[in-house]
Amino acid sequence: MGGRRARTEAEWSVLLTAAEVLLERVPALTERLIGDLAKHSPLFDLAVPRAEHWQQVSEAMRYGIEAFAARGCDPRRDLAYAQELGRRRAEQGLPLDLLLYAYRRAGRLTWEALLDIVTEDEPDALPVLARTAGTMWAGIEQQAAATAEAYRAGELELRRRCDERVQALLDALLEGNAAPGLAARAAAGLDLPEQGRYAVVVLPVDRRDSVHRVASAGGMRMFWRMRAEQELAVVSLGDSTLDELVGELADRCPGPGGISPVVDGLAELGRARRLAETALGTCAPDDRTLVRLADRLPAALVVRQPELAGELVQAVLGPLLELDPADRAVLLETLDAWLAAEGSAGRAATRLYCHRNTVFNRLRRLEHLTSRSLSRPHDLIALTLARDAHRLAAGPAPAGG
Repeated sequence: MGGRRARTEAEWSVLLTAAEVLLERVPALTERLIGDLAKHSPLFDLAVPRAEHWQQVSEAMRYGIEAFAARGCDPRRDLAYAQELGRRRAEQGLPLDLLLYAYRRAGRLTWEALLDIVTEDEPDALPVLARTAGTMWAGIEQQAAATAEAYRAGELELRRRCDERVQALLDALLEGNAAPGLAARAAAGLDLPEQGRYAVVVLPVDRRDSVHRVASAGGMRMFWRMRAEQELAVVSLGDSTLDELVGELADRCPGPGGISPVVDGLAELGRARRLAETALGTCAPDDRTLVRLADRLPAALVVRQPELAGELVQAVLGPLLELDPADRAVLLETLDAWLAAEGSAGRAATRLYCHRNTVFNRLRRLEHLTSRSLSRPHDLIALTLARDAHRLAAGPAPAGG
């Protein structure tokens, strides 16, 4: 403790007695702290499984109380555990500022509990306890410094795992390079199975929201790569589904973004990247979701054939495009609402804040202009594809080269 004065026997007596009671209250303090942290930021529950978090908070509190009340110069278990937690949280992707907030919040709850115990059992000793406050907070700052140093070291270790040589192998696979042994070398360098379930996520670089990158989530491992116009994640799914992947990334990576189908090995990453780019290409500029290719296949066909898509727009919507822009927008908006409402004019009217007869009149006018009938399956398919092609041509999300 440097030049700090030694504690008096009176202070030791008060501390040891209070610490014994405080250790019995650790489960309740842990429960309260976990709840406080979840309210402060949803990332605590997103990054750290609740059962693991509870056990680790409980351990850290016990070590901290024992260190505060320890007489001897034994190795500081609280600092060793703080370092362990720092490395773990770096791996889990919890931001460092939230980790430090958790330590200081735990210190505040512990101090308040100490005050309550002494007030209940020995109120005359409160002035004695107050003289120990500086030492206690210095210990908490030491724990915070230890966990921060280990966290930063853990981040560096994560980067070292994905060194330039291994990243070059991964980039080659994403480009579709089929050189013999390439997938095997990448598998060895990344500690991944050569044959396994993988997916690729593609995000545009010029996005409004930042990406909260994690190395692992929900049992999946993620490897991030940056390109000129895209950010990509190669995801080792394990037993997880694409729906679970979307759920893990939804809050961390607001859309637009494209997700490939599952492929069966590292050698298939080039195909997965191309399909993820196609999925991204079906997103409108204002999309805020991550989309799976399987959910956008009709629009994907349009994206992959831009020349034919242009011909389709002219052949199906040509007369409509000659209207005044405001008039044209009303008819296309009505078609969009009717399609989204699965052909219900009533629900479309609710979406558009108009009468259902207005919807019918607009759709009849659209049918007249395009010489297509929404009641004929072939015409409906043509109109739907043409509408997708027109929407994407008007302002597609960046989809890479």
